Amino acid sequence: MRLPFLRLSALLLALLAVAFAPRAGAQQSLTTEQADRAHAISLKLRCVCGGCNDTVGTCNHTGGAFSGPCDTAKGMLKEIDLRVSRGESDDLILQDFVQEYGPTVLISPPAKGFNWFVWVMPVVLPILALLLIWEVVRRWRRAAIAPASGPAISDELLARARREAGGGPNE
Repeated sequence: MRLPFLRLSALLLALLAVAFAPRAGAQQSLTTEQADRAHAISLKLRCVCGGCNDTVGTCNHTGGAFSGPCDTAKGMLKEIDLRVSRGESDDLILQDFVQEYGPTVLISPPAKGFNWFVWVMPVVLPILALLLIWEVVRRWRRAAIAPASGPAISDELLARARREAGGGPNE
């Protein structure tokens, strides 16, 4: 009677060993170069947990029930690590995150189209404003220095104007 119990126990141990054994296709630890790449990618993505505005690589919730990266950031970091270990390109990884979460997941949107305009204008507009102010001041100074011009007024007309105004030497 003891023999079936031993067989059942051995079978149960074998099943547990198979269930918890490391899988051949499981993610292996990243090399230093891959870890650096994964970290660089994580700094280009925004944590989408809604509780912070940090990058995935710097998400750190302090206080409360826990301190450290939130579950959302941890999941995104695992996904990045897995894709880097598979050898996917940085652009493909970022593109997949954009498809999943939308363009707001990127810390810096790509500089093309309207985004390029938005990135350039904070630099270009103040320079254009300064050049415009410089030109206006230069023209005002030139106008203030130039003598008044117009047709010459005869002495006869000046005398008549004084008489009609009620003043002057010919009253």
